[in-house]
Formats: sequence, structure tokens, C-alpha cells
Amino acid sequence: MHPSVQAFFDHATNTVSYIVHDPATKKAAIIDPVLDFTPRNGRIAATSADALLAAAADQGLDILYVLETHAHADHLSAAHHLREVTGAPVVIGAQITQVQAIFGALFEADDITRDGAAFDRLVQDGDTLPLGDLTINILHTPGHTPACVTYVIGDAAFVGDTMFMPDYGTARADFPGGSAHALYGSIRKILDLPPETRMFVGHDYLPEGRRDFVWETTVAEQRAHNVHVHDGISEAEFIAMRTARDKTLEAPQLILPALQVNIRGGALPPTSPGGHIYLRLPINAL
Repeated sequence: MHPSVQAFFDHATNTVSYIVHDPATKKAAIIDPVLDFTPRNGRIAATSADALLAAAADQGLDILYVLETHAHADHLSAAHHLREVTGAPVVIGAQITQVQAIFGALFEADDITRDGAAFDRLVQDGDTLPLGDLTINILHTPGHTPACVTYVIGDAAFVGDTMFMPDYGTARADFPGGSAHALYGSIRKILDLPPETRMFVGHDYLPEGRRDFVWETTVAEQRAHNVHVHDGISEAEFIAMRTARDKTLEAPQLILPALQVNIRGGALPPTSPGGHIYLRLPINAL
């Protein structure tokens, strides 16, 4: 089965959002939508998310799901906005409760129950969701975060941040709850998919020697050419590389605002008694 896939690249956060649909029935899902956020003045807008909705409407698509590959640390999610507009449920991996427990405590977010209730559907490894004549198959692929999932729809796999383009490598594994050991196992699970499987990544950056942003590759290309984890790289070699590399990385610029929104399913914190909405900035907490 060959779903139709449209990609939308957000230059502010290097994030790729997707609309995937069944050509026969026009049933569709939106994956990893971005809520526009300007840190310097605290402005939030839904321009990027509304562009997804406009594209879906132009094609007569029926949005059945908003699929999150994980709780993102590099952009705010527009999942809640899309749910309000379309009524589509927000889906995420069941281990989001672990992420909520870690970061709910950090932000002292008393409105978060740490039970995943901010989302509509929590999915486990092996679960399926219908998408017209297609089926969304869920692979639990932790390592970057405990809750990361890969959505396999026909011959397309949406891997979130677990893997990037072959010339850029793999996700970091040093966030709370992350694990290079788990990440290696998740990558091997993804690379066990048929070699012709189209792989769609959650971000793209420009490594030296490349000038254009791209986000589609294949399992075969990853197995042959991924600079971090091509065939022949052992688990021990990968863990050593990933651990050393992660020690050199700064925290993502938007990690603090992003996570306190994203563990709420893309909803903003409650309005204060004074009528304002605040995002907290814990000092020296990371």
C-alpha cells in the first residue's frame, strides 16, 4: 500500500510536519504539527498548523488523527489547536506518562495528572489504527525519549527524531529518560522493515556538503549510508559514539517552553488569576 505523503518544513525549528492520506478514501492523519512561537516577545500563532488544514481542505481530506511521534523538545506542538478545529484525537506513545512525570515535576505543573489524559489515545507497540483502506502500525522506538513511536503506514515509516537523513545520523539520547542502548535497539527495529520502505524524518539540518533540506530516504539507504549506525556498526560502537557526541550538545533552544506545552498535548498552561498565560523558566534546572 502506498499512502500519499506531503511534507511541510518549518524553517524556524527545522521541523518537518506531514499530511499522510489514503488516496482511495481521502482519510488522513497529520503528524508532528508545529505551533509558531516567537521567544523574544512570547507570541504564539497557528499559521503553520492552519497551512496544514488548508492543504487538507484543498484536497478534500478527512483528518482522522493528529499523530505525535513524541513530546518534542525543539518546537511547540499544534496538536491541541488541530484537535479543536477538526475534532481529530491526539495520539502519542503510552510512555508519555514517564515524560509527564519528569517534566511535570520540573515545571510544578499541577494541572498535569501524569496519566496521559492530556492526550486522546495512548498507543503501545503493536497497536494499529485504521486510516481508510490503510492501517497505521505502531512501533515503540524509545531512546531519544521513553515515549517515542514510529508510525508505519503502508510503505511509509514516520520515525520522528529517532533517525535523521543518512548524512546527519541519529537522535541524541541524553534527555531525561533517554538511553543510547534503547535507541540502538529501536533503530535496528526500524531498519528491519523492508528495504524499500520510505522513511520520513522529523527534522533536517544541513551537514557540511549539502545545501538543500530533505526529509525522505529509505531503509536501504539508511542501512548502507547512515553515518552513525549503518550496517556493521555494533551496539557498543554506537553507544560510545552517541554518548561522546551528546556531551558536546547544548540543550535545544526551545526545550523549556516546548516541553511544558507538549506534555499538555499542545495545550497552553491554565490562565492565571490576572488573565494571563505564563510559560515557566526554571533557573539552573537542566
